Amino acid sequence: MSARLSSSVLWGRGEAKLTFGEFKESVVCREMPLELSPALAALWLDACGDWEAAHDRLQGAADRDSDWVHAYLHRKEGDLSNAGYWYRRAGRQASEQTLELEWEEIVAALLEASP
Repeated sequence: MSARLSSSVLWGRGEAKLTFGEFKESVVCREMPLELSPALAALWLDACGDWEAAHDRLQGAADRDSDWVHAYLHRKEGDLSNAGYWYRRAGRQASEQTLELEWEEIVAALLEASP
């Protein structure tokens, strides 16, 4: 990955907008982009195989994006009751997609909504 992707861009802060491809590339490279929202950081950690760190990243977050990711994580864990609670908090229907497709949907939506 280029140095531009790893350290010189503050994504979501108006300097450059992170694309879906760049986000996925950063996961493969195991180098988290700077300045991710808690929701995107949690999705990045989850994609790297660290469910616990992803879940921990959302503790204390009080926004619908984080609630949506929290729901996804509990669905992935198999705790559908807890996932349902978080989907409701996020104002969303429980997903019936594969986990991979839901992850991609959430990432794309959060990146699109970022400033």
